[in-house]
This record gives sequence, C-alpha cells and structure tokens, in this order.
Amino acid sequence: MNPFIWLLLTAIDIYIWIVIIMVIMSWLIAFNVLNTSNSFVRQINYALHRITDPLLAPIRRILPEMGGIDLSPLILFVALQFLKQAVYYYLVRG
Repeated sequence: MNPFIWLLLTAIDIYIWIVIIMVIMSWLIAFNVLNTSNSFVRQINYALHRITDPLLAPIRRILPEMGGIDLSPLILFVALQFLKQAVYYYLVRG
C-alpha cells in the first residue's frame, strides 16, 4: 500500500477516535462526573473542541434543533467512515 494512502487512512482513524473521546467527555461533564473547574479537564475539553469543531460546526448549522440532543458527531462519524471506505476502494483496490 502506498505510504501516503496509509497515512491518510490512519489520520481518519485518529480523528474518529478524537470525536469519540470528545463525545464521551461531554457526557461525563454533563453528568458531573468530570468537573470543568479542574484546569486539566478544562484544557483537554478545550483542545478536543478546537480539533473537532471545524468539522462539526457546519453539520450543526444544517441539522434542525433536536431538543438538546446533538447528532452531529454521529453524522461526522458516518461521513468519516464513508470517506475511509471510499479512499480504500478507489485508491487501494482501484
């Protein structure tokens, strides 16, 4: 496999894990398991949002309000999986 394609697929995998970690951390903060007054938790939360918001913000603008439920990470997860499969299908198997 081409090393550049491998790097692209690995970057997509890492971003998927970052989105999953951000979702889990937001749940832990919402249920008061993690406290944002702790500076370490606040810095990790800030970093995760800075990394994920550029792709989540356009999805959030398109989605209608769901009464406090944010489905944008799920849509981003599906889109990233689709991109990963498309890269593999067209560039690796192609």
